[in-house]
Amino acid sequence: MSIEPQLKAGIAALGLALPEGAEAKLLAYLALLDKWNRVYNLTAVRDAERMVSHHLLDSLAAVAFFQGESVLDVGSGGGLPGIPLAIARPEMRVTLIDSIAKKTAFLLQAKAELGLGNLNVVTGRVEDYRPAEGFDVITSRAFSDLKEFVALTRHLLKPGGCWLAMKGLYPNEEIAQLPSGVKVSADHALVVPGLDATRHLIVLEPVE
Repeated sequence: MSIEPQLKAGIAALGLALPEGAEAKLLAYLALLDKWNRVYNLTAVRDAERMVSHHLLDSLAAVAFFQGESVLDVGSGGGLPGIPLAIARPEMRVTLIDSIAKKTAFLLQAKAELGLGNLNVVTGRVEDYRPAEGFDVITSRAFSDLKEFVALTRHLLKPGGCWLAMKGLYPNEEIAQLPSGVKVSADHALVVPGLDATRHLIVLEPVE
């Protein structure tokens, strides 16, 4: 199956209603990621068909659980899940942060080429990031364990906000290590079309 019908079938299987032009932007993003990956090593996945399932659909499977106006994607790397989220939800303001300049150079190029006006790219360490206001949702796909993820980003979470951590197997050990001021408020088992692997979206909230 070529990547276009694979993506279309995956979006249908997820039951997502995407804005007009979103599929074309997702395919353009994939082409950019593939091109830059040859030089910058943004992702270990090299095959375009596997990129559709392992990157695009894996990110899109979580889209329905993002609420609020602003999202911070921590350790965004090649832009996952932030760029697919920004394409799928143009009304959301999505900020991508990564400490590695060559990765944020790619993210800035993707923002420009895809015309993503709702996307913001920051180069730096998240613990040093001090924007004017915080975020409704802070997410991460491959940044760190939950304890460190929460500790390094807590100053960036708005009151009433939550963390959404994308994980493989249910992270029992990481959850056991969470500080007392944070609780798991939900766990969503995600089914990703074309991906034969366990995926969990862990929702964390501060304990009042």
